Amino acid sequence: MVVSFGSVEGAQLWLEQTGCTFEMLLDSQKKVYRSFGLGSSFSKVLKFGCLMQLSEFSAADRDFPDFPHRLLEDIYQLGGDFLLDETGKVLLSHPSKNPLDRPSLKDVLQAAEDDYTSSYEDKNEQKP
Repeated sequence: MVVSFGSVEGAQLWLEQTGCTFEMLLDSQKKVYRSFGLGSSFSKVLKFGCLMQLSEFSAADRDFPDFPHRLLEDIYQLGGDFLLDETGKVLLSHPSKNPLDRPSLKDVLQAAEDDYTSSYEDKNEQKP
C-alpha cells in the first residue's frame, strides 16, 4: 500500500504516471506520516549531493512523474519505507534520510523472511 498526504487528483495522477498498482491511502492530516516519525527538511531535500544525483538521472534520460505545480504539496517531505505484517506489526522501518534513501530489496525480503521464519517456529512450538 502507498500512503500519501496529497490530494485525490495528485494521487491519481501519480498512480497513472508511475504505473503503480498498489492501493493508495490518502492521509491528508498526516497522522500515519507522523506516527512513523516522518517529517520535512529543506536542508536534506536540497542537499547538494542529492540534487547532483537527481541531475544525473535527468542526464541519463530517466523519467520522473510530471506534476503540475498546483498539485505539489510539501516538496520538502521525507518519506520512508515500511513493511508491516497482516496484524500491523512493523517488520521493517526505514525513514528516509533524503529523497533518494531507500532500503535495498535484500533488506525488505530479509525482514519478510525473518518474520515468516519466526511465525513458523512459533506455530511448531505450540504443537503438542
